[in-house]
Amino acid sequence: MSKVAIIYYSQTGNTKAMAEGIAEGVRANGGEAILYIPQEVKPYMVRDCTGIALGCPAMRFEQLDDDIFEPAYESIKPEFPGKKIALFGSYGWGGGEWMRTWEEEIAKEGVQLAAESVICCETPNSEVMEECRQLGKKLS
Repeated sequence: MSKVAIIYYSQTGNTKAMAEGIAEGVRANGGEAILYIPQEVKPYMVRDCTGIALGCPAMRFEQLDDDIFEPAYESIKPEFPGKKIALFGSYGWGGGEWMRTWEEEIAKEGVQLAAESVICCETPNSEVMEECRQLGKKLS
């Protein structure tokens, strides 16, 4: 059985809702989904996972949260090799530039994403939630 860690940071609940949708997709595909917030995740917690979904909203000037999310993200990067990795998140302004930057940065580190990233402006609608479930299925 596949085991997928879903690590997300959410201020308004939008990215959390997306994380829960990804978990639904993992479970619908027969996998085990474990949701973590950045403050609680440690590298050993994702070591035996087959997939990792990382979710963070756009912050300040279209960037990842550097106070809470980024330290956890940096700590688990050594665990990425051999795992399916996917990105997701929400934004309230701009056009999703933070996600394109994040995708470019992760690609420079040799990580190939397992699926197209899922982003949405503000609250995820039913179409975005379905994209999240499909992402979960691809990770499991």
